[in-house]
Parts: sequence; C-alpha cells; structure tokens
Amino acid sequence: MKPIRRAAFAVVVVVCLLAANHALRAGGPALAPILSTGVAAALICALLIAWAGRASRRQWIEELRAALRGGPAPDDATGLIAEVRRHVETLTDGAPGGTSSQPWTARRLRRTLAERLHGEGVLVVANREPYLHEKTPDGQIVVRHPASGLVSALEPVMRACSGVWIGHGSGSADRQVVDAQDHVAVPPGEDSYVLRRVWLSEEDERGYYYGFSNEGLWPLCHNVHTRPVFRREDWDCYRAVNDRFAVAACEEADRDDPIIFLQDYHFAIAPKQIRERLPRATILSFWHIPWPNAERFGICPWPAELLEGLLGSSIIGFHTPANCNNFLDAADRFLEARIDRANNAIVHQGVTTLVRPYPISVEWPNHWALQAPPAEDCRRKVLAELKLPADALLGVGVDRLDYTKGLEERLAAIELLLERWPEFRGRFTFVQLAAPSRTLIGAYRDLNDVVTRRVEQVNQRFAQGRWRPVVLLLAHHEPPAIFRYYRAADLCCVTSLHDGMNLVAKEFVSAREDERGVLVLSQFTGAASELPQALIVNPYDTERTAEAFAAALTMSVPEQEARMRAMRQQVSEFNVYRWAGRMIDDAARLREQERVAQTLENHVDRDAPQAPPEPART
Repeated sequence: MKPIRRAAFAVVVVVCLLAANHALRAGGPALAPILSTGVAAALICALLIAWAGRASRRQWIEELRAALRGGPAPDDATGLIAEVRRHVETLTDGAPGGTSSQPWTARRLRRTLAERLHGEGVLVVANREPYLHEKTPDGQIVVRHPASGLVSALEPVMRACSGVWIGHGSGSADRQVVDAQDHVAVPPGEDSYVLRRVWLSEEDERGYYYGFSNEGLWPLCHNVHTRPVFRREDWDCYRAVNDRFAVAACEEADRDDPIIFLQDYHFAIAPKQIRERLPRATILSFWHIPWPNAERFGICPWPAELLEGLLGSSIIGFHTPANCNNFLDAADRFLEARIDRANNAIVHQGVTTLVRPYPISVEWPNHWALQAPPAEDCRRKVLAELKLPADALLGVGVDRLDYTKGLEERLAAIELLLERWPEFRGRFTFVQLAAPSRTLIGAYRDLNDVVTRRVEQVNQRFAQGRWRPVVLLLAHHEPPAIFRYYRAADLCCVTSLHDGMNLVAKEFVSAREDERGVLVLSQFTGAASELPQALIVNPYDTERTAEAFAAALTMSVPEQEARMRAMRQQVSEFNVYRWAGRMIDDAARLREQERVAQTLENHVDRDAPQAPPEPART
C-alpha cells in the first residue's frame, strides 16, 4: 500500500510543477494567481490521495486481523495469511507447554503430508523391522512385534504416513513372505505401508550390529561405566552395511529429491553415502540415544568419519538440547567446520546441516491401550495369574535386559524397601518383564546371570510361604500383555542409568485412562524433564529410591489422579505425531528453500552470457 500511495503523490506533484512551468513560459506573470490556485488544488488532491491510502491501509490491516481470527483473507494476502498461520503454529508447537489450535493426531499428520509433501511417502531406514515373521515348531508362520522403543514410536507414524520402511530382515520366516523385491505389506491385514527387508549374514551382524554398534557406540554414548570396544574389522563391516542400506534407500526412492528418515546409531555413515548418490535428497537423521560430550566421543578411533557421515544429513535430531550442544561441540573439536550456535547449525565443506531437538513420544490415543480391557479387569486377571490376593500391591518394570536400564539398582532399592518398611512384606510384589537382548555380547550374558542371582537373593531373604517379592519373567512379551501389566500396576518403575528418552514411562501414562498408578522415574532419562509429576529419583541413591517406592505405595488416590492427569495431558499434547510432524514440516520447508535456490541458480546459468568459443589450435 505505501509504495502505491507514494507513487500517486509524486505523480500529482510532478504534473503540477510541469504545468506551472509551461504556463509561466506561455503567459508570464499575469497567470501567477491562476497557477497558485491550480497548484493549491493539486496539492489538495495529493493530500486526499495520501489520506485515502491511509484509510485503505487501515481497512486492509483490519481485514488481515479478521482473517487471522478465522475470517476471509484479503485477495492480495491469502498467501501471507497462510504463512503467518503456519509460523504461529510452529512457534506454539515448539514452545514449552505451548499448544497449537489443533491436537496432533494421525489424521493431522496425514494432512500435513498432503499439504507439505503433496502426499509423498516417507522412506524410513532402521535396523529393527516393525514386524517379524517367525516359524513355529509346528510349521506355522506367526507375526511378532520386536521389543523396541524405536519401533513402538515410529510404527504408528508409518501407519499414518505410508511409504517404505527399510529394515533388517531377522525373522526365521521373513524370506518366505516377501516378494521378488523383498517387499511385504504391513501391518498384516491393514497394509498401510511397505516393509523392505535387507538381508545380513551372521558375519555382518557380528561386525556391524553386535560389534561396532553395540560393543562400541552403545557404551560410548551411555554413561554406565562399561568400556567401549572398537575393532577395525567391526568398523569396516559397519561402513559396508551402512552402504548396503544406503543403496536400498536409493532404490526405493521414486524421485531425485526424496525425504529419507534415518534412525539411530546404527546408521551414522549412511547419510553421506545417500547424499553421494542422491545430492538433492532431504535427509533426516534421528539419534535415539544420548550423544556424549566431546571428550568422551574422542574415545572412538574414527570421530571425524562418524561426524562427516552424519553431516550428510539435512537435519540431525536429538531428544534434548543438551545432546544437540554435545554434537555441536564434537563437530567443533574434530572437524574443520563453522559452528553456528545461534541457529544450531554446522557448515561443513560448504553444506549446512541443522541440529534440532525433537523429543520423541508415543501415539495418542495409544491403540494398544484402546484394545486393552479396563484397568479393573486387567488387575483381576494379572493378580490371578500371579496367584496374588485382591489387595496385593503390584509394581512393574518393562525393559530389555540391558545394563543401561538400572536393573541391579532397582533390585537393591526393592530389597531396602522391604528391610526398612516391613509392612510391605507379603503385600508388595514387583514383576520385572525383561526381554533378553544382544545375548552374543558377554556383558549382556553376564547381566542376565547377575540379575537372576539378585532376584534369588531378595526372594530367599524375604519370602513368606508362597509369596515372593520379585517375579522375574525373562521372555519377550507382546504389547497386549505389557499393557495389561501397565493397567494392573500400582507403580511402574523406570530406573535407567542413562537414557535418550525412555518410552516405557510414556507408555505407562498412556495406558492409565483410570488416572491411577504412580510412575517412579530416573532423573537420567529424557522423559524426566517432561514428566515432573512422576517421583523423580537418582537410581544410584538406593535409599531415596526405596523411599520413592514407599511413597508411591502409600500415595492417596486423589494425589495419584492429579499427578497422572497432568502427565496424561503432557503426553497427549506432545505425542509422536507431533514429533514426526515437526520434523517433516522442517524437512519440507528446507526442501522448498533448496528447490527455490536451485531454480534461481538455473535461471542465472541460463541468462548468463556465454563465453565465445576458443579459437581452434593450429
């Protein structure tokens, strides 16, 4: 509006001055009074134009305000209104405690994909597959769900988004159900997306998965006093397997600028390998475990190679700002790169990579919770299975059998609870659902033996008749069984010694629609900062953890309900669809910018004068 008003005013003044000059030349001083009147009239016209422009601007602003409140937008501001609304939504989504005008749901995520990616599917690369096909002893093929926080978070997103999940085919019957392209539609019966399986040999698994990933990177990234082991042959295998998954991702891409979503520490090299094949791809890498400080990261013999591999990504995501800062510090120490801390970005070899916190969560509403019986039915059935009376107090832990989960510390706190508070003897039973994990690694086999012995010691010390204080269930449990225990429990215990987020805590909250039960949560989890209404503990402090158990078991119903209600509100608003939606929206915006830059570059190249051909050499 302002440029138009200024131009109109300038035109009127110039016309008046030209007319006055011409008249003076033609008629001389006798025309001076007439000219003065004409100039005055012209100036009045100019002022009227200015006033009209101001009124028009005021009206335009009022129309904008009305549009932002939900009314129709001015014809020349439709795009502006859409952009403002999108930025406001992004800001409110990202603000602590902020909420957008609409909750994040599977439907909203699909709409975001349709609007931002025009319905394009997402390519996900993860070591773990969301469904395994296993052959039973009688020759039947059954579908199982792996014990994985990554899968429990990402699988609902893929059901909403469609696309292709590229994962390691590890089930005993996996090869029998795929087609010629190693594809199988999942979930069974729903067929929402495609699972592409990549096959690994035992040697591949030993070097890439058990070796470099889980004897090297896993203890390196967790402060659990387990020594990382790095072998050159494992590193070589890790790079080779990363390349195999990178090739699979490029094969599944149906355009030259796809969005590829790489998951976790198994694929630190793959972003660069994909970038070399698909330079225009938008690559998101999400690191699900903590990122160590720069000094600890330097223990790895190949720090620069890992960082350069990850910096092939367009965006790198972590659970917390602290992990983002650790990554920036590592790049600053081990690479020749410019660290833009104001924008959380790294510029390396002329390429900018954004580093962002995206705290992961669980789906809301949780479909496993929706399928589970009511809490009172779950409790009655679980207590009957355990042969416990109706007034028993029940605790539950759900973990992979991993040294980062604080299982020894948890058992020590239970032992101290029974020692200090004898009123819980015979009444309190703690059920530990422990899925065996990475059993080819010595540290995991040793942990299995240690946990089994500690359970026996506690039970021998406090057992009364048929009652045992600790029930250890060493087996894989499917989600329906896990959610029955969540709903039956008086308390859920998460005592990780170091964790990226820990989704067991959020799953427990999502399961408790009755707003009962207490969450005892380690301060060393990412979830602790989001769920302060839990009883936050330091798992190394056995006495305080035991006190938290006692407080949980004696907490009044109104206090349980108030705490659980607040946690459920948090998990419902900041759910996994929001986590995925924010990343997809950032990726789409980045891709739009890159497409615009590419278009401008093409125009410049096309319009630039061509150099004359060199004269022929004689």
